Amino acid sequence: MTDTAQLDPIAALKDKEPSKPPRSQWKDVWDQFRKHKGALFGGGFLIFITLFVILGPLIWQLDPQKLDIRNKDVRPIYTWLWDSDAKVSWTRPLGTDNLGRDMLANMIKGGRTSLAVGWAAMVLALFVGTLIGVLSGYFKRLDGILMRFTDLVLSLPLLPLLLVAVTLFRQPLRAAFGPEQGMFVLIVGIIAITSWMQTARIVRGEILALKEREFILAARSIGTTPYKIITRHLLPNIMSPIMVSATLGLATAIITESALSFLGVGFPSDFPTWGKMLADSVPRMTEYPERVLLPGIAISLTVLSVNYLGDGLRDALDPRIRGR
Repeated sequence: MTDTAQLDPIAALKDKEPSKPPRSQWKDVWDQFRKHKGALFGGGFLIFITLFVILGPLIWQLDPQKLDIRNKDVRPIYTWLWDSDAKVSWTRPLGTDNLGRDMLANMIKGGRTSLAVGWAAMVLALFVGTLIGVLSGYFKRLDGILMRFTDLVLSLPLLPLLLVAVTLFRQPLRAAFGPEQGMFVLIVGIIAITSWMQTARIVRGEILALKEREFILAARSIGTTPYKIITRHLLPNIMSPIMVSATLGLATAIITESALSFLGVGFPSDFPTWGKMLADSVPRMTEYPERVLLPGIAISLTVLSVNYLGDGLRDALDPRIRGR
C-alpha cells in the first residue's frame, strides 16, 4: 500500500494518452460547411448543372442546330396544363424555337459553353490575381507599381473596354483558331484580364499580414529563399480567401459571358450559349415567354448557387467563425 502511494505522484507526471483521437481539420470544415443550408444547395446545384451539361448529350442526342421547320414554335409540355390548345410534343419536352431547333438540346449545349467559359476565365483570373497579389505583398519594391497598375485597371469602364477588345481582336483570333475556338480564347482572355483585380488585393492583404509572423521570420533567419517561403509557407495559408475568390470569380465570368452574348458580340450566331438564347428570344418574348425564362432561370440559379457556395466556404474555412 505504501509503495503504491509513493508511485502515484510519479504516475501523475506521465503524459496521459488522449481519450479521443484528434479531430481532423477537414472534418471541422465540413461540419461548419453543412450548417450553411444555402451552401449545400449551391454546391449540389452546381454539381447537378455541371453533370447536366456534360452528360446531357449522351442522353439527349438531338442536334441543337438541326432545323425542323415542321415542328417550329412547339411549346414546352407543361404549358398544356393551362392551355389545352397549345402545340406541344413529348419528343420536344422544352419546345422548339422559331426555326424548329430543340430548346433542351440548346440548353445543354449553351450551358456547356457558358460554364466552360466561366471555369476557364476564373482559373486564369485567379492565377493572374494571385501572382500579382503575392509579388506585391511580399516584395516591397514592387508593391507601389503593381498596386497603381491594379488601381488603373479598376478605374477603367469594363463594358466599353470589353466591347472594344472584342471588336479589335475578333477577326485575328478567328483566323488563327477558327470561329468558335477563336471567340472562346478571346472571351476567356478578356474576362480574365478584367476580373483579376479583387483577387490581387485580397491576396496582397493576406501576404502583408502573414509575412511578419514568427514562422516566416524564422524561415528567413535560416536562409530560406523567397520562392520557398512563398510556395511552402505563404500560399498554403492563404488558400481560404483564394478559394472564396474563385467562386465569386466564376459567377462574374458567367454573367459577363452572358452579357456579351446577349449584346451580340460573343460567339457566332449559330453557336448556342445561354446569353445568345436570351438575345434570340427577346423579339417574341410576349408570345413565347418560356424561351426567355429557361436560359434566364439557368443563369440566375447557377450564379446564385456559386455565390451561396462561396459564402459557405468562407464561413467553413475561417477558423474564427468555425465552431460557433
